[in-house]
Parts: sequence; structure tokens; C-alpha cells
Amino acid sequence: MAAIPRQQQSSYQPRRASGFTIIEQAQQRVGTQQADQLANLLGLTFKELALVLQIAERTLHRFRSEGLLDSPSSERLLLLENLAAHGLLVFDGRTDALANWLRYPLRELKNQPPLALLNTISGFTLVDDVLTRIEYGVYA
Repeated sequence: MAAIPRQQQSSYQPRRASGFTIIEQAQQRVGTQQADQLANLLGLTFKELALVLQIAERTLHRFRSEGLLDSPSSERLLLLENLAAHGLLVFDGRTDALANWLRYPLRELKNQPPLALLNTISGFTLVDDVLTRIEYGVYA
């Protein structure tokens, strides 16, 4: 699987946003540079990013040439950014730990890795709930 092109050390830090902020930003559309930065941070391949955004790889290539995602893809990217910000909080800022955790099958998720569930909005909610349980020390 092809990786997202690595950028020079970036100061990019995902931020959590409220529901209305996500709606507003998604309607305005998010730049593909933000998508690349987030994918880079999480170690996502191009294919994995396309799956999370629920678009074909060719469509993602087209969006990159245009510089903007469409509104539905923007919303998914912003949800992923929220999840990444929460995950970095839980894993003390360790991007490697978060990237590994996203790929590790979890009993709480019916032995699926969190990344596999990020193709649905409900999956984002379930994965965020698991992060909250880890954050508060409730593992079962």
C-alpha cells in the first residue's frame, strides 16, 4: 500500500472541534493538505485514508489536484481529527502508540482494529467511546 508522502517535520497538531464547528468546516470544505498531515501523523496509507473518507482512491487523487475535499469527506476527516486529538490525549502525545492502537484488534470492538470501524459514523463513535474508557481506566 502506498503511503501518504511524508512531510518535513510538521507542527501539525489535531484539534477537537464541537459538532457545530465540524458542520461549518465541512460545509466550507477542508483542504487536502490537512488530510495529508493527519494521515501522516497517524501513519495511514493512501488506501486507508480513502477508506476512512469513504471515497475511491481515484477520487482522493482528484480532490488532491483540486486542493479541497467535498463536504462529506471533509466531515469524516474532521471526525478523524477529533479522534486523533482524543487519542493523543489518552496516549500522552505518542503518535506511534496511537497509530499502533488503531491497528490492533480489540475485544471491545468484536476483535476488530479501531481503524476497520472508521468507515462508518457509528464506528467513529464506538472507537471514541473506547478511548474514553481507556482515559478513565475502565477497560472492560
